[in-house]
Amino acid sequence: MSDFTLSAELRADSGKGSSRRLRRANGVPAIVYGGDAAPVAITLKANVLNKALESEAFYSSVIKLEIAGNTETVVLKDLQRHPAQPIVWHADFLRVSADTKIKAHVPVHFLNEEACVGVKLGGGKIAHQLTSIDVICHADHLPEFIAVDLAAVEVGTVIHLSDLQLPEGVESLALSHGAEHDTAVVSVLAPKGGEAAE
Repeated sequence: MSDFTLSAELRADSGKGSSRRLRRANGVPAIVYGGDAAPVAITLKANVLNKALESEAFYSSVIKLEIAGNTETVVLKDLQRHPAQPIVWHADFLRVSADTKIKAHVPVHFLNEEACVGVKLGGGKIAHQLTSIDVICHADHLPEFIAVDLAAVEVGTVIHLSDLQLPEGVESLALSHGAEHDTAVVSVLAPKGGEAAE
């Protein structure tokens, strides 16, 4: 699990005007909510937040927010970005503790694609149907990513959500709604007009 810590300041002003002033001064307005405490408006430094957002793991990690001498453990719930420029307009953080059950969007990492037997020996082609999945777990079990090893996958094989090796305490949100939501994640397609026909 990656360790992310961000410093934030309490924000008294609200409204579009103050948010614009904040952004001009390298600030990003944000809010922290959830748990037993009241929502708190905060300001983050834009360059520090942007640096953290460059890491894929930031989106699926428990983050330490240092606010006015206190530390909150949170997860990133939402980001509003400028439609045309690489600017974060607003960030939402949800307070969590180790036993908070959360829904999170987690990336899928495909391992050993170049060594996949269906590609090397069968001439197949890997097709990604999903590159991330939604999971349910306690905050302290939140994985940075889900690994799918493709080394031994043969031509014509389809790997579904139910085939994924999820870490202990982590379940697929889609599968929690029933087996009919067992979506394909990745497949090795047969070469056109090749061995598939034989």
